[in-house]
Amino acid sequence: MGAAMPAAAHTGSHAASGLVGGFAHPFGGLDHILAMIAVGLFAAVLGGRALWAVPATFASMMLVGGVMGFMGIEIPAVEAGIALSVVFFGAVLAARIRCRISIAVIPTGMFAIFHGYAHGAEMPMEAAAALYCFGFVSATVLLHGAGLALGTVFSHRQMIHLWAGAGISIAGVVLSLS
Repeated sequence: MGAAMPAAAHTGSHAASGLVGGFAHPFGGLDHILAMIAVGLFAAVLGGRALWAVPATFASMMLVGGVMGFMGIEIPAVEAGIALSVVFFGAVLAARIRCRISIAVIPTGMFAIFHGYAHGAEMPMEAAAALYCFGFVSATVLLHGAGLALGTVFSHRQMIHLWAGAGISIAGVVLSLS
């Protein structure tokens, strides 16, 4: 009878730690926050279908990277790839680069794999994998939404994109050196 008590005490705890842990993970590093907001800003600069296509590309490819990290598939230079993503998206924003969606999704998807890999590789072993992934994808979509909102609200002020992009890019350089 006593052996059944500990098992009953843990019912549902893995599911909660998976969802909550996954959702919290992107907020644990400034590099993730800056990159994900920058992706939303980039989509806002591009406008049109990019408003959903660029963030959707990031979220879906990040999930692919997350599965790779969880499965232990090696990707070299993950931290460098994450830092470079912050520098890249910041520079693209600062330069106010506009390109076709088919071009924009290539670096977006590539960098997303690095971010997802970090989330998946750092997933606690006791976490429910599906809920953990749902958590970090949900947080990412929320951060993309914040970038989209900021980019939309301030779309008429081109200097905002310049300063935000320059700040994000500089932060990426600083993060890569630390």
